[in-house]
Amino acid sequence: MTPILLVPGLGCSARLYALQLPALWQLGPVTIANHTTANTMAGIGKAILDQAPPRFHLIGLSMGGYIAFELLRQQPGRIEKLALLDTGSRADLPEQSERRRALIGTAREDRLAQVNDALWPVLVYESRLADGALRRTVDAMLTEVGAEAFIRQQEALIGRPDSRPGFGAIRNPTLVIVGDGDRLTPPELSAEIAGGIAGARLEMVSQCGHLSTLERPEAVTKLLVDWISA
Repeated sequence: MTPILLVPGLGCSARLYALQLPALWQLGPVTIANHTTANTMAGIGKAILDQAPPRFHLIGLSMGGYIAFELLRQQPGRIEKLALLDTGSRADLPEQSERRRALIGTAREDRLAQVNDALWPVLVYESRLADGALRRTVDAMLTEVGAEAFIRQQEALIGRPDSRPGFGAIRNPTLVIVGDGDRLTPPELSAEIAGGIAGARLEMVSQCGHLSTLERPEAVTKLLVDWISA
């Protein structure tokens, strides 16, 4: 059985995939990447690849998708199937980088709760904004990541390259998943990825925001299991 490597998003810990693990574990050994140790995409990618199985299926959500593109740049031959969830492929716009720098400043003041106060309105589907259990999970993940690692992640995102020029080199069977109400990386960014990678399949999850694995776990798990099993 081919191992499965899961890459979390910005400020997210292993909890991001907790609801998928029981099903994925039946398909092969599962590893959750540590994406907290470097402040560049190249550095994060190298650190993950140094610890990853020789060959693996790759799943990344949000920042995990940006990291997935980096792994493809560094060692594409080690990756079999690819799943990109609620992510994009473009470099940061100046206004996006400015927002990241503001959040870095908040994190440096050890005010992680206020970081999530700022992010929460665009993280989940509108009807889930009052979901206390989901918010507690998101807060717990950021606490587990910690301020210093969150800052490194934001610095890596600010400096990330545009991955679109590399679409033509991607030969991996690719699944692209996005929540229909994702306001952080809107569906058109996923459509751009699916349209640029030969043979890629786009799946839209209904009534779902950016954190699809947590918001609509059953739908996402089925898509991933069917994709890896095919």
